[in-house]
Amino acid sequence: MKVTINDDVKKIGVKLIGVEITDIENSKYSDTYRKEHTDRIERVLHDIEKGVHNDILDGYWQLHQKISIPKRNNIPASENLIKLLHKNGDLFSINLAVDIYNLISTETAIALGAHDIDKITGNIRLDFIRGNEKFVPIGQVEPKSLRSEEYAYVDDADDVICKLEVRQAEKTKVTDQTKNIFYIVQGNEVTSHEELLDTANKIIDETTKYCGGHGKIIFDSEA
Repeated sequence: MKVTINDDVKKIGVKLIGVEITDIENSKYSDTYRKEHTDRIERVLHDIEKGVHNDILDGYWQLHQKISIPKRNNIPASENLIKLLHKNGDLFSINLAVDIYNLISTETAIALGAHDIDKITGNIRLDFIRGNEKFVPIGQVEPKSLRSEEYAYVDDADDVICKLEVRQAEKTKVTDQTKNIFYIVQGNEVTSHEELLDTANKIIDETTKYCGGHGKIIFDSEA
């Protein structure tokens, strides 16, 4: 699978690292992971109270401002997770691979996404909406309209798998039966290349530790 990014999207400050992890087992939780999860959640809650990483979250809003994206219903994924964590004291469990990257996203404030590679059609491009794309948000069945100002991750069937760094798609959602995953690690003008690489490698290390499989970076917009 090839990943590309439109130059105009890069110019507004979007940074992207793509990760591929294959041959995972995503249906079982270990006691070791559950204990580690609980300990790390406590540390994240402490960081939230101190306002750690607020600059990174602001960086996503700055991206949206550049292309006139309204705030309503367009909360960056990492900020949405952090708000939910702060409100509920924990993250909702979905499946092991998703729980792992959601926790990493709250720890780093970097917007992450995960997509079942076997449900992606062909290649992925990060581009501004051209008008022929279809987007069915995760958990829904009907397509939603898209704005031409928005950037999105689109496969070769012109299906949007992720709108901005805000909403993923039903088509490629990761389930407990998923074996191969493409991860989005998306930064902004505030995030350094080192932070994005560290986050990408953390996803690889922790997912393969608890789910098995093999991981590698397959795209780096700053390489």
